[in-house]
Amino acid sequence: MPEVTGKIQATILVVDDDKDIVETIKGNLELDGYEVLSAFDGRSGVDMAKRCRPDLIILDLNLPDIDGIKACQIIRREFDFPIIMLTARDGVSDTVLGLECGADDYMVKPFNFLELSARIKAIFKRVERNLVKDHYELRELSIDFKSRKVSARGEEIKLTKTEFELLELFVSYPDEVLSREFITNQIWRDSELYQHSRALDVHVQRLRKKIESDIENPQYIVTVAGVGYKFQAG
Repeated sequence: MPEVTGKIQATILVVDDDKDIVETIKGNLELDGYEVLSAFDGRSGVDMAKRCRPDLIILDLNLPDIDGIKACQIIRREFDFPIIMLTARDGVSDTVLGLECGADDYMVKPFNFLELSARIKAIFKRVERNLVKDHYELRELSIDFKSRKVSARGEEIKLTKTEFELLELFVSYPDEVLSREFITNQIWRDSELYQHSRALDVHVQRLRKKIESDIENPQYIVTVAGVGYKFQAG
């Protein structure tokens, strides 16, 4: 896969029948350094995906010929490109259908481009790590992403699914401040339950107790007041 931070940039295919939205997304993605392809209906999008093999697809749910669900299913029969589904509807059933058909993430229109950009980067970092790095070590922390085993201070520790996903997300963004909203959307994308609760802070505190030698002075996951958290890799 092309690098997403170097000179060789990833190719993203945008499939949406709204030309204004396509042009807006295309312009912003090009400013981020991506090569952008576009299609305005489902069949054209599927054909372009097969011909051009993009690194990621942004796919609208509501298309004039075959809808995004069908297009996603067709693409998934042959390829594993990451797919972000766009929908104008904020229904749970649409979200579930999108994820069940093979989409990696979804966003409801209208959306903030900065959030879309962050989700694209998160997907690419996960893909990149899965391709080239199955193991991560930092100071007294060791993570095996394939077996999902984590050790701290030489002892294996047991993490819940949510705790492991949190740690995985933090490691993907070393030394970057992540907002609570961004973290919540990445970990609980399909649930509104956590959007306005303090559940995230509780999970982070539990994770700290397991990986930090001193939770009052954490060396890995630090709180950034008024914003969120940062994973200290430096």
